[in-house]
Amino acid sequence: MKNTLVIKSFKYTTPQITYLIKKRLWAQVILALFLGLVFGIFLGPETGIVEKSTTEIITEWLSIPAHLFLKIIQMIIIPLIFASIIRGLTSSGSMEQLQKLGLSAALYFVATTAIALTIGIIVATALMPGTFIDSSLIKESFGIEDTVEPVEGAEFSIFNIPRDIISLVPSNPLASFMSGEMLSIIIFALILGVSMISLPKESSKPLLELLESVQKITMKVVSWAMRLAPFAAFGLMADITSKVGLAALTGLGAYMITVVIGLFSMMIIYIIIIKVFARRPLAATFRMMKDPQLLAFSTSSSAAVMPLSIKTAEEKMKIKPKVSQFIIPLGATINMDGTALYQIVAVFFLAQLFNIDLGFTTILLISLTALAASIGAPSAPGTGIVILSTILIAAGIPPVGVVLLLGVDRILDMTRTMINVTGDLTACLFFDKRIKSDKLNGD
Repeated sequence: MKNTLVIKSFKYTTPQITYLIKKRLWAQVILALFLGLVFGIFLGPETGIVEKSTTEIITEWLSIPAHLFLKIIQMIIIPLIFASIIRGLTSSGSMEQLQKLGLSAALYFVATTAIALTIGIIVATALMPGTFIDSSLIKESFGIEDTVEPVEGAEFSIFNIPRDIISLVPSNPLASFMSGEMLSIIIFALILGVSMISLPKESSKPLLELLESVQKITMKVVSWAMRLAPFAAFGLMADITSKVGLAALTGLGAYMITVVIGLFSMMIIYIIIIKVFARRPLAATFRMMKDPQLLAFSTSSSAAVMPLSIKTAEEKMKIKPKVSQFIIPLGATINMDGTALYQIVAVFFLAQLFNIDLGFTTILLISLTALAASIGAPSAPGTGIVILSTILIAAGIPPVGVVLLLGVDRILDMTRTMINVTGDLTACLFFDKRIKSDKLNGD
């Protein structure tokens, strides 16, 4: 009788699991990540079963779906962001409502990024991950020399800030579109959207209808690209594991744990915002977020997840389009809490490793630099490690130390991108609740 019950239970649960994997993107991505991890270990240096040259060939072919997925997203992301921001602005209704939402969003993004930086400083100072590694052995392993060549033009200076601010406004919008300067494109879209609100609806209606069509077409292309997501996740995970290996990951374990603790501390901040300010049930809300979160984890690109984030916000979370279509594209470019936190922990880790004392003024400087860098960071895989070099120079740390982090950066990039996307969706919930409260108060 007992065996019969076990068999019945097995027959009952197996179809459920199969159905879940077939119908749920997040389940497919999790399965793909696990299989990619196992296959990557099989191909990796620890087993020695497959030669390195053969492994490189195999992983190149396995990475084709990932590269195709990212290429498709990059192909349509600029028109999607442009159309979404303008439609989000014009749907606000009036200039007064737009000013209220725009100013509030800017203050909110700066506040959450400042909180992320503070968490990063506290965690890195408390855990001291740089003291767990022998710097001489690390230098020898990675072939890093003591002499450091300065990076030309990368010095941080307060005198460059006015010039950098002015350069954000595109003198040639077409050139910005061609070169993919996302922040300049967003500023152009903001200027265009504000001007359209100032005009009578009849004047802007033809352009709005065109932008609506553009948005629908790009979202359709994204839905096709999503079919590649599990295959992309498998290929990327196999590639990472086969190249890095488990031994290299454990060598920088203290640094990785510190970053992850900081990132999940930031997740607690989002939980507080969702529960206290947005007044949403936590379990149900995070179930709705799981598809964008897992896609962010597998692709390491906030831009790639942006269409799915908008769809999730509007269809599952029932957030108003004027909030989701304004906050998410803007947040995907300037709301990088996870990136800011990672950068500040990385700076402290390398400072501890190289025995460099960071004074209060230096910490303030690198915090401001990290804040500015996270706002201007392109939402594409691997950009955080590039921007980190500038922050290291501001802190007086050899930028060649970035080489130490390259081996584990991809895994941390996946985690911090998931936090970035969660932050954008949390911001949507916050402002959607605020708009509803304003309406109830008669604003």
